[in-house]
Amino acid sequence: MKIEDLRFEIEDLRFVSNTATIIWKSVGVTLVAALLLTAVVLGVRMRPMEVPCRALTYVIEDKKERMYVTERELTQLLKAENCYPVGHSIDRGVIHRIEKTIAHHPMVRTAQCYVTPRSEVRIRLTQRVPLLLVTMPGDTYFVDTDRKVMPVRTAVKDSVLQVTGAVGVQMASGVLGDFAEWLQDNRYWRTRIHHVQVKNPQMVYVYLNGAMSNRAVLGPMNRYEQKLDKLRTFLENCPEEAIADKHYTELDLRFRGQVIGR
Repeated sequence: MKIEDLRFEIEDLRFVSNTATIIWKSVGVTLVAALLLTAVVLGVRMRPMEVPCRALTYVIEDKKERMYVTERELTQLLKAENCYPVGHSIDRGVIHRIEKTIAHHPMVRTAQCYVTPRSEVRIRLTQRVPLLLVTMPGDTYFVDTDRKVMPVRTAVKDSVLQVTGAVGVQMASGVLGDFAEWLQDNRYWRTRIHHVQVKNPQMVYVYLNGAMSNRAVLGPMNRYEQKLDKLRTFLENCPEEAIADKHYTELDLRFRGQVIGR
């Protein structure tokens, strides 16, 4: 064998050796990265079970608008249901139970529970918003903006439409809820109507604020927008003094194109 051929073979061997070394190093780095990633994933999944909860915090997102539920009350509720997390290991089942317990509070609208990287349980919630107040003999309740029955509490200070008379839950959460929402969005009427009386579904009255303390007859709740637009036209074109002089106690809006004073 010539010296030149031997030299080339040695160089080839060196090249193959270097290539193999590079391949093995790449494989080693990949394996180490995979092991680290697996450890991180397992650590994240297992930590809630291994590390006890260090603290519990509440985030009441709408507390500036209303405060119907307190942190103390929520803590007492969790302790009563044996799911207060501080000092205990936590997993998905515990988180779900905490969230479900808070969501069932009568003044809570939505609840979300999660664990922070510092092993703190955080509960983010919103409160229910009353839409109208129903007062009947032996029963008083709110209907909220989700059209669900909401209990009456002294903490609830919202000024809402009051409804009295023969009112069922279906009517209160249906057409009367629609009317209350429409009233809130109507700049003219929202400060002029404070009370709705239901004699029966075919005979509904609204009571007016101010000097015009008369009641208006809507009859059934269909076309209430058109009926009240007609009443507005009447009031804007007829001085209150003239109405008072006639001693009207009732303005009937049931008939198309007419406002009948009694």
